[in-house]
Amino acid sequence: MSSPRTRWRSRTPELFVPEHATGDNGDVTDDARQTIVTLDVEGVLVPEIWIAVAERTGVEGLRRTTRDEPDYNVLMGYRLDLLAEHGLTMSLIDDVIAGLEPMDGARAFLDQLRAETQVILLSDTFEQFAKPLMAQLGWPTVFCHQLLVADDRIVDYRLRQPNQKQRAVEALRGLNYRVVAAGDSYNDTTMLGAADAGYLFHAPANVIAEFPQYRALDTYDDLLAAIRTHL
Repeated sequence: MSSPRTRWRSRTPELFVPEHATGDNGDVTDDARQTIVTLDVEGVLVPEIWIAVAERTGVEGLRRTTRDEPDYNVLMGYRLDLLAEHGLTMSLIDDVIAGLEPMDGARAFLDQLRAETQVILLSDTFEQFAKPLMAQLGWPTVFCHQLLVADDRIVDYRLRQPNQKQRAVEALRGLNYRVVAAGDSYNDTTMLGAADAGYLFHAPANVIAEFPQYRALDTYDDLLAAIRTHL
């Protein structure tokens, strides 16, 4: 008579692998990879935070974003100088962010996408900026950076790691995921290049012109349809 342990093992189901997902030697091929989607945040799902701060304060220089400046460290140094020059506080920026809402259709798009596949948001924003907006988006996972704040002033920033969007995609592919990515700015293009498929979304004309290898889309319906071709 077999032991309970033996009987249990005999009922353990085998891993199901579809025929199209195996090679001639039975090894699992790339077709069997699970898909994960990585999305930028500002300009894709929510408004540009720094532009909203510029509109509130009248500091026009804060309208400059990653759509205009390819070097993120140069851009952040410029922003910190403007904040110090004009005495702008973290409390003021918090108040601006509290008045922002996701872009029209963003929450429905993200909810539908998350019902169909795994999604990670990859953003060069900061935890302090992102939190209230993530609440409005249903708390998706977001990888971003940190601000250093002292006496209600933003004094510096700490990158989670350099070029974190590209490196996150490379890490996900290293875990055998098929990665589909979408973003709108210069700082998204290395992420798009590292992914199995990359799309520009709501991108400005200058970025579209410089990166014609990425299909440019402008509606959530079109983006969802494009992503579904990879699921």
